[in-house]
Amino acid sequence: MPHKYPPQSDNIRRDSNRLQTGALIIIAFAVVLFLLVQARFMLITLATAIILFSLTSDVISFIARQRVGPFRIPNALASLVAMILIAAALLILTSILLAQVNTVLVTTLSYTERAPSAIASLFAWMGEDSEMAVFNALRSVNVSSYLRSAAGQASGIMQATVLVILFVGFLFAERIWFQTKLVNFVGNEAQADRIGKIIASIIHRVNYYLLVKTLISAITGALVFLLAKVFGLELATSIGILTFVLNFIPNIGSIVATFLIALIAHVQIGEAPITLAIFVISTVIQFVNGSIIDPMLMGRALRLSSFGIILSLAFWGAVWGVPGMFLSVPIMVMMLVVCSYVPGLRPLAILLSREGLPETEQMLDQPIERDLFGQDRR
Repeated sequence: MPHKYPPQSDNIRRDSNRLQTGALIIIAFAVVLFLLVQARFMLITLATAIILFSLTSDVISFIARQRVGPFRIPNALASLVAMILIAAALLILTSILLAQVNTVLVTTLSYTERAPSAIASLFAWMGEDSEMAVFNALRSVNVSSYLRSAAGQASGIMQATVLVILFVGFLFAERIWFQTKLVNFVGNEAQADRIGKIIASIIHRVNYYLLVKTLISAITGALVFLLAKVFGLELATSIGILTFVLNFIPNIGSIVATFLIALIAHVQIGEAPITLAIFVISTVIQFVNGSIIDPMLMGRALRLSSFGIILSLAFWGAVWGVPGMFLSVPIMVMMLVVCSYVPGLRPLAILLSREGLPETEQMLDQPIERDLFGQDRR
């Protein structure tokens, strides 16, 4: 006759198993978090390389299918040309960015004497004591040390660019064997095809987000550049480029860019009405592009929860710093799609989605088409 545990003993065992499972999950999360922080440089460059590869992979496949007379363009040639173009574009963009960083640092040094008094004057409405306290606090800040630190961090951008180019090159070299590797790894052609469709869905949504975001950010940066030019600001080009870059950080980037141009204007011009006018115009530009045009073009392409975006921004910003903020939305898109097709993680996908309606299995077999304004039509 088999031995039976009393009901109380079964409850104790179940509670013990839950505690062990919870402890293991906490330990695993701590280990993953430690590895994410320790290998941040390598992981950030790898994530950037994967995004660049996904942006151009479909284009390369299209080029490789074209024919020049009786000959078809070899896949290796198409990949090589794409690799050269990507490397040249990254090196040029990095050089421009470093040049602008150098310009900003040099100009900031010239503003160090008048900046404390100009910024302190913004607090004059709080009383003379508050204004003097702000002035003394700003005068005690060692600006030179911060600028040296910023210059040192900027110099690492070129190293990251070279590493991204190497990663993209190796991804291009092995792209033609991805499907074969996937089938052999899974051991089931149907399951490999399903995984391939999930990956394609992730790539499609991330690419669409990046293309729309690049367009909106370019328009915003150009308008802010014209605004700075009209008011005669010295750092007009740098402000435009910085606005373009910061707009890739969801929600917070546009706020930082708006206050930054107002601060530069106040330090340079020193007249409150002009500063207020620049602040208001910049705010209108950011609001129209970020709150009207951007959602209209995005449509339901991402369907991400706004609260989830803020949480993702805060988490990846804490783990990877500013680069993590730029990558927070693409990572969240990947998590949403993956969790939608894993039964155990589907509740998480419901929380990450905007309407609580994550993707379904039927969506994998339906091509995604969008109208002019980015609305899904299935």
